[in-house]
Amino acid sequence: MTSKETHVKRWTEHFSEQMLVRLEKRGKLEDLKLQGGAYKNHLKPDSTFTHLSNLYGALEKEAIGQTPDFKVSGRVLMVRDFGKAAFLTCDDGTQRFQLYVKKDICSEQGFSQYKLLDYGDIVWASGDVFKTNKGELSLNCKDFSILSKSIRPLPEKFHGLTDAELRYRMRYVDLAMNPEVRDTLKLRSQIVRYIREYFYAKDFLEVETPMMHSIAGGAAARPFKTHHNALDMELHMRIAPELHLKRLIVGGFNKVFEMNRCFRNEGLSLKHNPEFTSIEFYWAYANFEDLIQLTEDLISGLGRDVVKKEEITFGERTISLKPPYARMTMREAVAKHTNSTMEQVMQMSHLKSLLKGCEIDPKTINAAGWGKLLTMCFEEFAEKHLIQPTFITEYPTEVSPLSRRNDLHPEFVDRFEFFMNGWEIGNAFSELNNPTDQLDRFADQAMAKEAGDDEACDVDYDFVRALEYGMPPTAGQGIGIDRLVMVLTDSATIRDVILFPLLKKEHFGAHEATEE
Repeated sequence: MTSKETHVKRWTEHFSEQMLVRLEKRGKLEDLKLQGGAYKNHLKPDSTFTHLSNLYGALEKEAIGQTPDFKVSGRVLMVRDFGKAAFLTCDDGTQRFQLYVKKDICSEQGFSQYKLLDYGDIVWASGDVFKTNKGELSLNCKDFSILSKSIRPLPEKFHGLTDAELRYRMRYVDLAMNPEVRDTLKLRSQIVRYIREYFYAKDFLEVETPMMHSIAGGAAARPFKTHHNALDMELHMRIAPELHLKRLIVGGFNKVFEMNRCFRNEGLSLKHNPEFTSIEFYWAYANFEDLIQLTEDLISGLGRDVVKKEEITFGERTISLKPPYARMTMREAVAKHTNSTMEQVMQMSHLKSLLKGCEIDPKTINAAGWGKLLTMCFEEFAEKHLIQPTFITEYPTEVSPLSRRNDLHPEFVDRFEFFMNGWEIGNAFSELNNPTDQLDRFADQAMAKEAGDDEACDVDYDFVRALEYGMPPTAGQGIGIDRLVMVLTDSATIRDVILFPLLKKEHFGAHEATEE
């Protein structure tokens, strides 16, 4: 068995000379701590520098000492030392600010700590607000203390991490160095909060349903598998919460929503992460037309109240969030973007001819029915062109195992998917509440799974039993939070809007990090 000392030695034996110097400084600070100096745990900020900027942005340069004694804390990102005085650029999580530390103004103990400072350290200071000759709002330090020592140097002071993989792997450094990254992720939090409050205001009940399912279902996707030892049973990380949420509708909760994680055992891409956040909501005595109105209201409200724009940009694209949004059937979209007629898109032979040369397994094409072929043509040729907010309706029943059939055209279901920037953002439909029809469609899915479709679901007999007790007419929708935030924040990859995206496993050999 490897000893504790061996682990420590493996990690520290490759420390750089700069890190060793910082360790030596930390030792001196520990000595000061014993004297009641450094690392004081009771020192807290009473203001952010954003607050001070709002209070004293118009302060005259000569007003040193005329403001109250403020206390601030933050990480030091740059030091300009002049011997007996220094300017420190710091970041307190709201903005970057400047400290002025001068020997004959700062306390003796505070200035002695300053002499052990390195950029990256977390510091506390108290003093008066003033403006420099260049007009920079600063804090004239009367007291100063190092709260935490940075042993490992931060990256280059002005630009932070530039390697994308390192940025996501060491998100803590990325956030510390790049305020724009923090701004994007703060905006994500504001978007999530707005969505929650939107549904609270409409009397939806927020619920929590299981993350581990004995039967994979609720969407067409490959699940992650795990095993419960005590019960000796295979479980699946949930693909979607849909079937549990609809059980709650059966039980008498007429408006429910859940915003939480889902897991799909699929590849990584610019807009896919195997672990992602979605909101699903179900509304009894409503239909998919009601959800179209709700979606327009929600998305336009996010633009108006959170992003503060009716038009947003994504790269070189301009996207209008002002309703009403475009609407077309899947057949119309395929016909438009393949230069086909509506009559042609009803023919399997024509759809197969369109798919020739695409990167789709010919066996998959030959085994597909008309509805699956139409959907593949839509995804291949039409989806990428849906830049402005658009509702696509009339999905084939064949690809919609949980949706209610249209009363007049049972080969289609009352369903829409919502698109922006060429991406699917939401999926909604009037829910199937006929247990006989549901069992039949589950059986079709089970047969497809036996034939090799690893995204097909199993038969969930308990859900069929729930429907047999009666579920009111219901509409439900799922919205991908990550993709929605990507569009609203002009983020080119899903990794930019997830705090800790999934990455290859990191190996630590001779102190250096490597990937599998």
